[in-house]
Amino acid sequence: MGTSSGTRHFPAWSLLATTLIVLLPTITAAQEPVKSFDQLDTRLKPGDTVWVTDAQGREIKGKIRSFGEDSLTLAADTPITLDAVDVRRVQERKRDSLWNGLLFGLGAGTGACLLGFGSVENHDEGSIAAGYFCVVAIPAGAGIGVLVDALTHGKRDVYLSPTAPGVRLSLAPVITPRRSGVVVSFAF
Repeated sequence: MGTSSGTRHFPAWSLLATTLIVLLPTITAAQEPVKSFDQLDTRLKPGDTVWVTDAQGREIKGKIRSFGEDSLTLAADTPITLDAVDVRRVQERKRDSLWNGLLFGLGAGTGACLLGFGSVENHDEGSIAAGYFCVVAIPAGAGIGVLVDALTHGKRDVYLSPTAPGVRLSLAPVITPRRSGVVVSFAF
């Protein structure tokens, strides 16, 4: 059977849909953590729930009570004031609107719909089947996108101390008259 002009343009639609699906997540990427403690108030406000990791590696969860130039007060069970030099990391719950999940799901459903119409050879019977497929695919894609967004939770770094130690690996050779080897040590 012959092909119609709509079928000839399908690869262009496919390329456009694939490009959008690949590029949209980079547009909505998260912000980098602030490097200076006095910039915390640009990302957080009193009342926000945060997880603070101190110099000893303990994680403290609490709501921000107030900011100082070089301190942060949390309204935990008892108010806790942490000096900036003792704070290694501040994290907040990842806030994610359900709208982007809806939009990604709609995009995926629409892409599947376009694939369905692009594969139609007989435009009378095939178009009706592809139309029914679209009636299911687009809302299903939107629903799946919202569901994935609703179930995705996590923490996002807001502040990382420039002096915060990372994971370090040390290797040291050990050579004695009776043994030789390597001492391996990890620091977190």
